[in-house]
Amino acid sequence: MSVKFKGSEVKLYGNQIKINDQAPEILLKARDLSTFQVGGKKDKIQIINVVPSLDTPICSIQAKTFNKNAANLSDVEVNVVSMDLPFAQERFCSTNEIKNLNTLSDFAKKEFGKAYGLLLEDSPLEGLLARAVIVVNKEGKVIYVEICDEITSEPNYDAALAAVK
Repeated sequence: MSVKFKGSEVKLYGNQIKINDQAPEILLKARDLSTFQVGGKKDKIQIINVVPSLDTPICSIQAKTFNKNAANLSDVEVNVVSMDLPFAQERFCSTNEIKNLNTLSDFAKKEFGKAYGLLLEDSPLEGLLARAVIVVNKEGKVIYVEICDEITSEPNYDAALAAVK
């Protein structure tokens, strides 16, 4: 799959996660500095909302959109994964009244980006994550993946939410 940043192709580390894959279990840092697992089996469906940085307009819109839509979902856990430091994620959540999702950071080891094939290897955003939405069922199986072909474009929110239902 080809991913671009402002029209220029970028290289992603590893193999991208696909539908029917088992979602790798990765421990990430939550905004309170605790660890939080994404992927694997859980008692809820997981929406893993991946953004380069919450400090950019499109990433902010993406997080706010999922926060708004998550308010009405039952048995669903919505996570936003970025390379932002937990302190910046906490500031973003408090400033924007984000209450319906978990903000999680992959900054320490970049294990999520590597395991899911979303770590940018080059471009001005090297070391950050590509924009994507992944839905994982309760058994830990990937049932939806959208890796945005242009990092500066929003994902298809309706398709991701339809996969949950």
